[in-house]
Amino acid sequence: MENNTEDIKEKKKWDKKSVFKEIRDYVFLIALAFVLAFLMNKFVYANAEVPTGSMLPVVEPGDRLIVNRLAYLFEDPKRGDIVMFAYPDDESENYLKRIIGLPGEKVEIKKGLVYINDSKKPLSEPYLNDPPNGDFGPYTVPKGCYFMLGDNRDESKDARYWDNKYVKKEKIVGKAWLKYYPHFTFLHSAEYSESN
Repeated sequence: MENNTEDIKEKKKWDKKSVFKEIRDYVFLIALAFVLAFLMNKFVYANAEVPTGSMLPVVEPGDRLIVNRLAYLFEDPKRGDIVMFAYPDDESENYLKRIIGLPGEKVEIKKGLVYINDSKKPLSEPYLNDPPNGDFGPYTVPKGCYFMLGDNRDESKDARYWDNKYVKKEKIVGKAWLKYYPHFTFLHSAEYSESN
């Protein structure tokens, strides 16, 4: 009988140890998941909710996006890429716009149409919903910088209106890659035809 009591005590002791071990393992896995999610969000992707209609019709207010932070690790940003970046006039804010002017280019807007490097023909911008208005520029994009415009030009607070007109490459958070809410859509760069 004494052996039985000792066996029961020993079994309860092992049960407590295994329950503690099980809880410890779950806590470790949950902590690891949080750390991995934090690191992914900090270095691999960014999650963004679009507050305005400046990128209509491609990106609408309330859309939620995944931004690829690694997109420009081995290549330079391209004209037509939709990017998230630190707003040059207040770097505590992030903006989402389309790259229009590349480093060293001259960008001029005449009657709402964009001309690159004194081209005789305007930039083809098939994603624009309504023809934009106004004359702006010319702007000469400095080395290592980009000129950004919204797709909904008449409603976009973009480089035309900023005090600091250009976005430095290192201030680009990443390339908008995926719209996951309310509809699942991959975001592709615009194809441009620049003819003289």
